[in-house]
Amino acid sequence: MDTRFLESLLAVVDHGSIVAAAQAQALTPAAVSQRIQVLERQLGQVLLDRRANASAPSAAARDLLPAMRRIVSLAHDLQRSADADVAQGVFRLGAISTLLTAAVPGVLMDLRRRAPQLELQITPGSSSALYDAVLTEDLHAALIVAPPFPTPFGLQQHALRTEPLRLLVPADHPARTAEAAFADLPLIAYDPTSWGGQIAARYLADRGIVPHVLCALDGLEVISDLVASGIGASLVPDWAGLKGAQALPGGAAYQRRLVLLTRTTPDRSAARRLIVDSLISTQLAD
Repeated sequence: MDTRFLESLLAVVDHGSIVAAAQAQALTPAAVSQRIQVLERQLGQVLLDRRANASAPSAAARDLLPAMRRIVSLAHDLQRSADADVAQGVFRLGAISTLLTAAVPGVLMDLRRRAPQLELQITPGSSSALYDAVLTEDLHAALIVAPPFPTPFGLQQHALRTEPLRLLVPADHPARTAEAAFADLPLIAYDPTSWGGQIAARYLADRGIVPHVLCALDGLEVISDLVASGIGASLVPDWAGLKGAQALPGGAAYQRRLVLLTRTTPDRSAARRLIVDSLISTQLAD
């Protein structure tokens, strides 16, 4: 079965007539009509209810339309994947919140110039959730905190930057160490269950600091705003856009590593290569 014939039938369904479908496909009405007649013979079903100036899918065609659309979509994906040197089609990229603002805008601008046929679909989320999505191939790649375990076969990390731990206190607070800050301020914790938050929790544990925890959040932007309001202090990585943070004694040894996680399979290799190159060229890498 020729998928181009399915495309012609779908064009008639979508445009409402053979004439309109022919115009959309740059074909003659006779050619579109012939394609549909071939499909009807192959499937043994009448696919169109033909009227004077319009055509509508038959009952049999309506039942088959979802499968037809899937077949056409898969055929397009196969054709795009076969050309490993052209970055086109849809590339599904996940990103943690700080990289949505720090990395994604520059990548989008670069891709618009270098690969106008490539559509980037962005999915926000936590590092662990985005990691799982790349593992299950729901995402092609993700901008995440490096996982705290070895990457399994089939996945690849592209290093972007490292962010040492910083002390974040209200502007009028004199503390310069974590001990001094948490002596009289509660901790607005970078969620210790998150991969980045585990680094801050380890810093406190290594020094035997047990602050009163006001709340735990995974959003660094929100943590920064809460500290600025004066209700607590925090330990956060030196993420792009962070303001007012202080160097933390020993903080350089507690770094959040940001990576682009991809699969090592050749699927959409041109798009993957282009996105890795784009991230490096926009100077996200150390």
